[in-house]
Amino acid sequence: MKVEQIYTGCIAHAAYYIESNGEAAVFDPLREVNPYIERAEKDNAQIKYVFETHFHADFVSGHLDLRERTGAQIVFGPTAQPGYNALIAKDEQVFELGDYKIKVIHTPGHTMESTTYLLIDQDGKEHGIITGDTLFIGDVGRPDLAQHVVEDLTEDKLAGYLYDSLRNKILPLSDDLIVYPNHGAGSACGKMMSKETTDTLGNQKKTNYALQEMSKEEFKKALLTGLTPPPGYFPQNVMMNIKGYESLDTVMDRATKALSPAAFEAAANETGAIILDVRSQEEFANGHIPRSIFVGLDGNFAQWVGSLIADVKQPLLLITTKGREKETLTRLSRVGFDQTIGYLKGGFEAWKQAAMEYDKVTSITVKQFEEEQNERHLPVFDVRKESEFLSEHVVDAHNTPLDYINDHLASFPGNTFFIHCAGGYRSMIAASILKSRGIHNLINVEGGFNAIKETDIAVTNYVCPSTL
Repeated sequence: MKVEQIYTGCIAHAAYYIESNGEAAVFDPLREVNPYIERAEKDNAQIKYVFETHFHADFVSGHLDLRERTGAQIVFGPTAQPGYNALIAKDEQVFELGDYKIKVIHTPGHTMESTTYLLIDQDGKEHGIITGDTLFIGDVGRPDLAQHVVEDLTEDKLAGYLYDSLRNKILPLSDDLIVYPNHGAGSACGKMMSKETTDTLGNQKKTNYALQEMSKEEFKKALLTGLTPPPGYFPQNVMMNIKGYESLDTVMDRATKALSPAAFEAAANETGAIILDVRSQEEFANGHIPRSIFVGLDGNFAQWVGSLIADVKQPLLLITTKGREKETLTRLSRVGFDQTIGYLKGGFEAWKQAAMEYDKVTSITVKQFEEEQNERHLPVFDVRKESEFLSEHVVDAHNTPLDYINDHLASFPGNTFFIHCAGGYRSMIAASILKSRGIHNLINVEGGFNAIKETDIAVTNYVCPSTL
């Protein structure tokens, strides 16, 4: 049985495509559906089903556009209540796809409708399980997301459901089944996912902490310890997946408006749109429109936009490298940011040529940082994750993780300070946010902590716990 994993690394997402005798199915598709349609056309196949493992929080699924374009039947697991027509399957219901069979296994826990799909080949042999966010490689789905949508679905309650699903529905399955999860390392839907994107169930039974023998209370403690708050866009994406959304074609038609510098400035002033600059961090540092926010397209773009811009309905104006406008819009749509109202024609160079005002980010090399610190001992702010900071950091540095920087604006001093991350991408995002909030007395350290470690600047891995 051939199962094709279609992996999108920038959001650590895996969709799946299978085909048999001219009938195809897609599991958990991304918003842009052309790749799935083209894949089926290559097989001379008709997409018969779009299977959803659950209402996703970290991306907007393409199930509605795929149904519109192909006539495929959308399938959810038991208890799902979408705001549009879909087939709500029963536990253990079997669907036929050519010579293959797909069996529904209801596995609540990550969410109440979470469902695993058991794949059965033409000979009746069980081949693998598409697990959604129920079971990852090395981890399981976090149970704290549904409470942001339904208050009664507490993380404790869902963790208990997940414990039962894993023990009663997943562990009894054959060791030789292939596990096909919805996400890999880098996703915020779990806390310790492997970089591997498939494995045998037997190996997961041996190595995945959540599948080891333990009581329900021990499982809850292991699962909930160390969970950080989910990105702010997650509940909004859930509601879009439940209620429905505009087609991607409509979103793209509205957004692909090339604006002159004057029209761009007028649109920003009239609409309150956020100016989002997606060029490289070096380009942004050397010149950008005042109060614009940098999130580079070549990093974990969609996840950072979703984490740092509170409302997916926020109007956006784009600064992109020429030719990357459509890519930017597509990647924004994956996490529900559908309200882009245009982009700057000719990019930032057109802005400069029009003699419009622009700003820069002060950046220095690590050698200059070392010299400055020896002379001035200015405050240092590290915007890496807490776990990275605790592992190793500059002595006396302050940790203000980028994920929550909007909550810590008061932490930054009125005098000059340094800011860094691991390699430079996140600190430039942080610098742009701080400058957009009127905090200009910052100096970015190029190369971040990776470069700092190569100098004689003192670092430590010890943080004295507070006793207050």
